[in-house]
Amino acid sequence: MSADELVARLAADRARVDARLEALFSERVAPAPRLEAAMRHALLVGGKRLRPVLVYTAGRALGAAQDDLDAPAMALELIHAYSLVHDDLPAMDDDDLRRGQPTVHRAYDEATAILAGDALQALAFEVLAASKHPRVGALVAGLARAAGRDGMVAGQALDLAAVGGHPEVAALAAMHGHKTGALIRVAVRSGGLIAVDATDARLAALDAYADAIGLAFQIHDDVLDVTGDTATLGKTSGADAARAKPTYPSLLGLEGARRRALDLVETGVAALAPLGEDAVPLADLARYMIERDH
Repeated sequence: MSADELVARLAADRARVDARLEALFSERVAPAPRLEAAMRHALLVGGKRLRPVLVYTAGRALGAAQDDLDAPAMALELIHAYSLVHDDLPAMDDDDLRRGQPTVHRAYDEATAILAGDALQALAFEVLAASKHPRVGALVAGLARAAGRDGMVAGQALDLAAVGGHPEVAALAAMHGHKTGALIRVAVRSGGLIAVDATDARLAALDAYADAIGLAFQIHDDVLDVTGDTATLGKTSGADAARAKPTYPSLLGLEGARRRALDLVETGVAALAPLGEDAVPLADLARYMIERDH
């Protein structure tokens, strides 16, 4: 796949999920308009839409119908948006900017932000449960595990506990395997489950790919926090260092962290070998997401 073809495919996937997320709010009489506005602010002001893109790309690699991929793609983005709203709160990271806009608790207020995050999380499961797919139970259970006490929320707790500490690289990787990696893994696996049963051996290849690229993307994010500027990132640069958070650049050095991210991407790409040529878009996507910002 050429670079132009990949960019066009990403744009189409993002536009597709954006249109369907927007439709969740259109032609609706909201009982709590301020809450509804805060949810829109959290969800529809931009973003890379990486998790929905992974759902679509993994699903197509195994032959899933595009229409069947919409519900898990939307659900993943709703969960991600909720997590960012709560992560930005004063009790957590206390951020002022997200995606180039004021964070929800700054644009509205702290209580509204908490409720907006709660509502986005519930809406994710409402959207996914409404799917008519025969494996909807497995999809809902997988997302719940990835988002909850064994996944993202556990990672958030470990992240807060690590502030000011000096963990080993392995401990940092384990924490990010929950905080960031869990949703990356479930995005890729959900796309695969739309196409094939859980016993299909190709899902193991997708899982290995997702494990590697999930950590690679987090390391890359740590690097960008050091090298990027606030205008480009859409959030305050240097925030991790200011909060004394352990990061890969602080443990491995900037160049060491960059090399580690690139090596992980290639590990993930190698895991896709059982899928053959069908996996090329997944490989190209992983490399593009890391290399475009270097």
